Amino acid sequence: MLVDSHAHLEMKEFDSDRKDVIERASLAGVDCIITVGTNPGLSRKALSIARQYENVYATVGVHPHDVAKSNDKSFDELKVLAQDPKVVAYGEIGLDFFRNISPREKQIEMFARQLELANELNLPVIIHDRDAHEETLSMVKASGIRWGVFHCFSGDWAMARKCIDLGFYISVPGVVTFDKSKVLHEVVRQAPLNSILLETDCPYLAPVPYRGKRNEPSFIIHTAKKVAEIKGMTWEDVAQTAAVNTRKLFRIKTSPAK
Repeated sequence: MLVDSHAHLEMKEFDSDRKDVIERASLAGVDCIITVGTNPGLSRKALSIARQYENVYATVGVHPHDVAKSNDKSFDELKVLAQDPKVVAYGEIGLDFFRNISPREKQIEMFARQLELANELNLPVIIHDRDAHEETLSMVKASGIRWGVFHCFSGDWAMARKCIDLGFYISVPGVVTFDKSKVLHEVVRQAPLNSILLETDCPYLAPVPYRGKRNEPSFIIHTAKKVAEIKGMTWEDVAQTAAVNTRKLFRIKTSPAK
């Protein structure tokens, strides 16, 4: 019933027990996990993992933190990886003006280039947007792309409405379980459920009651329950609708009944 629309199973934090993490997710009712590439090397690793597990899918792309090291060879490699049927989206791409690990000018240049590449590949995009709401939205609008997700959504309801109006989903992370996340609570309250995805962004952003620990896909049930509490629904209904939304966006067929 549950789908983790954005995980990073390819990261080193899972190298010692990745199989156990995926098994725990299955036991917790997580039917599908999208593991998200952030540079060519980790995109290769994400795809390798997805090939090993029926209900794990991969994405490819270069995160704004890594774009300063990217070049033509990087994008040629990603084009090849993107042909694999287990690759369901292009991303995580975007702008991060909070940490500025890559120079802003380089981030903007490479975000535009990757939006063009996603269009060429006919893949939905996974957008990273931190402290760059107006710039990110403006570039997405200009790209003509009208399907994707603003992952780990960090804007207010006005921003969320603009994203939804463009045809994008917004993805809710475990941060929604934090008492101080009032702006995100309001976004969840206002947004139609058919525009919402659920994610862990693991190994980061573990929800309450695991805050501060390594996050993993099995914890997504706590995010679903908090969204349900805010919207006055059952967590099962939230999980089911978010799962349908995720499969629709990434063109993943429903798993056969077990």
